[in-house]
Amino acid sequence: MLPGRGGGGGAEAAGAVRRLLRAGAAARHKMLRNWGVIGGVAAAVAAGMYVLWGPISERKRRRRGLVPGLLNLGNTCFMNSLLQGLSSCPSFIRWLEEFTAQYKPGQDQHQYLSVTLLHLLRALSCQEATEDDVLDASCLLEVLRLYRWQISSFEEQDAHELFHVLTSSLEDERDRQPRVTHLFDVHSLEQPEITQKQISCRTRGSLPPVAHHWKSQHPFHGRLTSNMVCKHCEHQSPVRYDTFDSLSLSIPAAVWGHPMTLDHCLHHFISSESVKDVVCDNCTKIQAEGTLSGQSIENQRTTFVKQLKLGKLPQCLCIHLQRLSWSNQGTPLKRHEHVQFSEFLIMDIYKYHVPVHKSGQNELSHKSSEETTPRTKDGRAVKPSDAEQAPGTKSLFLNGARSSSLLMSSGAFPRAAFPECSAPVYLYRLMAVVVHHGDMHSGHFVTYRRCPAPPRSPLAASPQWLWVSDDTVRRASLQEVLSASAYLLFYERVHSRVQHQSVEWRAQE
Repeated sequence: MLPGRGGGGGAEAAGAVRRLLRAGAAARHKMLRNWGVIGGVAAAVAAGMYVLWGPISERKRRRRGLVPGLLNLGNTCFMNSLLQGLSSCPSFIRWLEEFTAQYKPGQDQHQYLSVTLLHLLRALSCQEATEDDVLDASCLLEVLRLYRWQISSFEEQDAHELFHVLTSSLEDERDRQPRVTHLFDVHSLEQPEITQKQISCRTRGSLPPVAHHWKSQHPFHGRLTSNMVCKHCEHQSPVRYDTFDSLSLSIPAAVWGHPMTLDHCLHHFISSESVKDVVCDNCTKIQAEGTLSGQSIENQRTTFVKQLKLGKLPQCLCIHLQRLSWSNQGTPLKRHEHVQFSEFLIMDIYKYHVPVHKSGQNELSHKSSEETTPRTKDGRAVKPSDAEQAPGTKSLFLNGARSSSLLMSSGAFPRAAFPECSAPVYLYRLMAVVVHHGDMHSGHFVTYRRCPAPPRSPLAASPQWLWVSDDTVRRASLQEVLSASAYLLFYERVHSRVQHQSVEWRAQE
């Protein structure tokens, strides 16, 4: 009985299951058709939103105050990181605007590096409207080819070398432009820019006015001074001036237990060195005065002390930390040690000052020697004690110091924390840091940069920092920036008027 009843009940159950499956298949088919309709409507709505308002990521980027990223064209992180760093220097952008004002709107401006670079930097600093969240900088490589620079986007390059390519190409563009009106330029001849007042001044013997963009160099242009003094007669040779676009600093060997700072590298750069077997004209003259007339004497060779200083500090200062070293086998190695740097950089101690009178020359040379020679010893960085420092120079190692007041700084120099250097003349503010991750054979460049200043205060500096890696942009803290292993440092000189505007801008927030 039990097996028979069970068999009949099983057949009924199987039929019910088949009916349910057939009903489920129809329901599923109907449901899929409904979802297809819903999906098509959703796609149409999304397409309409894209046409009306653009991509959602763009609106989020603008609302959060981030800057556009740059497309990596293969291995162009070196170019992307440098462009992000340059776009954070307002003085450089203003110089490009003044320089490109010479070109007429009808000219083919795509052939000029200055115009192409200005458009990119303005877009990266949110001064030029753009609908793209990620920009393409291939136009920069194309215009550099017109300047005979063949830079491949698929080979790894160096950001510092590209920086010098850009500055030298801008100088070439400036030098190849005509400085006087061409005779066939009828339009300029018919509409001269010289006023009647300027013409009357010429009759009194003054020079004709020169256009502003021919007189000014780019804001990264500076001058080094080389001073040589004879150890025997203390005669100083004429000061030699050399130009620079960036300060390339070697990293001295660190002392165990002492952090390496940017001041150590700067003092190592300007530290005096002895140059042997140099002909001294003054010693030869003295020797000739003590001999009989007509007697020939040989040139006197002595040892000179060579001293480097900064004769002209630029408005924008680019510092390159040399991280290339060589092993005993001759293979290149990268130095990974951290060099401490601060948000503000005081350069007064490294500035060359012209001696006022000759009597104070020995005193100046002696003071300069005291300021620089104790900083390095046997190629190692040595921090002098307070007793060894000259009066008024206790802030020599402020650059790179780790202080809570510096880490909490929001864009203004903490004068109250350092009363001994409350009035520096050559004060610089950190604007961007380029970092290289990897070794000497391969790696990746990223940039820490400041957010662009608001339009109402273009000269102010934003306290907010960003981390940019090609097309990826995020916020970063000042402590994260100062903890980075810097390769390139971009500083911009701070003037008193700019400091007041920065304080006013932060008070409005």
